[in-house]
Amino acid sequence: MKLYPQLIIEALKNVRYPGTGQDIVSAGMVADNIRIEGKKVSFSLITEKQNDPFIKSVVKMAEQAILTYADKNIDIKGNISVHSKQPPRPSFPNLLPGVKNIIAVASGKGGVGKSTVCTNLAVALSLKGYKVGLLDADIFGPSVPKMLAVEDAAPMLEKKEGRDFIVPVENYGVKMLSIGFFVEKENAVVWRGAMASNALKQLITDGDWGDLDYFLIDFPPGTSDIHLTLVQTLPITGAIIVSTPQEVALADARKGIDMFTADKVEVPILGLVENMAWFTPAELPENKYYIFGKDGCKRLAEEGGYSLLGQIPIVQSIREGGDEGKPVALNTNSITGIAFAQLADKVVEAVDKRNREQPPTHIVQITTK
Repeated sequence: MKLYPQLIIEALKNVRYPGTGQDIVSAGMVADNIRIEGKKVSFSLITEKQNDPFIKSVVKMAEQAILTYADKNIDIKGNISVHSKQPPRPSFPNLLPGVKNIIAVASGKGGVGKSTVCTNLAVALSLKGYKVGLLDADIFGPSVPKMLAVEDAAPMLEKKEGRDFIVPVENYGVKMLSIGFFVEKENAVVWRGAMASNALKQLITDGDWGDLDYFLIDFPPGTSDIHLTLVQTLPITGAIIVSTPQEVALADARKGIDMFTADKVEVPILGLVENMAWFTPAELPENKYYIFGKDGCKRLAEEGGYSLLGQIPIVQSIREGGDEGKPVALNTNSITGIAFAQLADKVVEAVDKRNREQPPTHIVQITTK
């Protein structure tokens, strides 16, 4: 049987693109470069975007369609190449060319107020005139949109240089993206690790972050493959570990520190933040009640040779500010506003010191044998 291009095209009309149901020929996905050499057939498929989630399936279906509808003896396996209309994403070191410092805000366990600290730190840095971005990478508990009063926002797409970018939502001077914008807020996010990792990568690589002095990442609690994905994707300048003073939390904070300082990861620890350091009632601002223990995180910092960047008290206004979308850092004259302003100053000092004294962090390279 003689092979000719139209025979291949007719066969490919039986392949439907999963995203639309349209056949790949009518959709313009089959490039005009079909080559036939004896029984060997090769050509290209064209996708709209880089990393099309359906393209591997489409290639397999195209191979099978040609064998089924054209000739079962055609040499087609491995001869279909894929090209994208969209220019490729930049790769490291140009992934986020306008970002000066990338800071991980992490904790060994949940419930220590990590997201509250991260959000208020971002606002405090912005109030000091810095350009700040915040990625809510707490994939299973994205709370930052609520704390920044943008829970109902819908990030827009913007085309630049042939690529589609996600425009971060901005409030209080902080640019922010969160997986919470792309899921129903009443529903649990039940994703396998690979799905969550790919979603975060897209928020990083497709986000129009622009020029930033500080790009804060609110890591999920604990240690997981999400953490590994982030250190494989971005060269993190340093990590801030948040903990409460109690021993149970400190034990997990040690694990968080170990994750960043482990061999091959080697992300510098900028310092520790002791959250819920003491309770101060609004009517008795001079009183301190150490309900979770006293100076536990301070001792952990001294033990490891790390800086204690700040001690944040428990004050009712912190909870109210988070619930109402008005971070307490905005009130620069309050006890908590002053505490977060001082934390921002300490973080700036720690980052400057780290950059003076240590070489740039490299992304983690994972090799398999």
